[in-house]
Amino acid sequence: MVREPNLLAQLAADLPKLSKSEVKVAEAILADPEAATRSSIAALASLAEVSEPSVNRFCKRFGASGFPDFKLRLARSLVAGVPFMSQAVDFDDGVDTYPRKLFDNTIGALMLARDQLPLASIGAAVEYLAAAKRIYFFGLGSSAAVAQDAEHKFFRFNVPVTTHTDPLMLRMLSAGGGQGDVFFFISHTGRTKTIVEAAERAKKAGAIVIALTANGSPLAEVCDCTLGITVAENTDDYLPMTSRIVHLVTLDALVTGVTIKRGDQFVDHLARLKASLRATRIPEK
Repeated sequence: MVREPNLLAQLAADLPKLSKSEVKVAEAILADPEAATRSSIAALASLAEVSEPSVNRFCKRFGASGFPDFKLRLARSLVAGVPFMSQAVDFDDGVDTYPRKLFDNTIGALMLARDQLPLASIGAAVEYLAAAKRIYFFGLGSSAAVAQDAEHKFFRFNVPVTTHTDPLMLRMLSAGGGQGDVFFFISHTGRTKTIVEAAERAKKAGAIVIALTANGSPLAEVCDCTLGITVAENTDDYLPMTSRIVHLVTLDALVTGVTIKRGDQFVDHLARLKASLRATRIPEK
């Protein structure tokens, strides 16, 4: 069986090669692929701020005969894949194909994220985190692992850092927040009720609220600082993969930013932490 390439992955991977007008169309589609499948060519052109002929040329660049054919291929990409696993993989794939597909899909998502990095928001988040007296990282489901990774890295800054996955603890801690506290919420969709409600509660309590989430999501709307990064991954139907990796790398950027802000004098502290691990390692031969 010859499988049609996943159009979403192809759009993300080819983004650096596109012209300025083509990038506008691609980003409009990747921001909400499902909406694009229902859109008219005029509506998409208006959203991307390009002409209708530009949209039509864009569609043909990716092998479609026109906009209607492109929308059909886009719809197939949204439902393609192994259900509840990955939209980049097909049941016919073998070990010689599916590992590379997953790597290619992740590389494409990282390249897209890199090209749309919200640098101003990253800078603002670094300032908030560097000034925090206490930091809370919250995420549920697959985002919980990302939050735990953030805790593991940020404790090095000599600031109390906590992460919890219990929804009841999340409610109580967010209600008890205050000035000097930073609550950092991680959610690919930004639509998880427990997370959105906790963000609203923390902000009402007077804490700074930051979110790593989708632009325009309910979570993004209640935060002081939103790191909005679009990852074309349907986590309603598939296991979160590329979105998790993109979030981890974004947090690495924040860790690096805070480290740079602390300056050279902070290096000795980091060195002591690393040195404390030497006795736990089996020497290399």
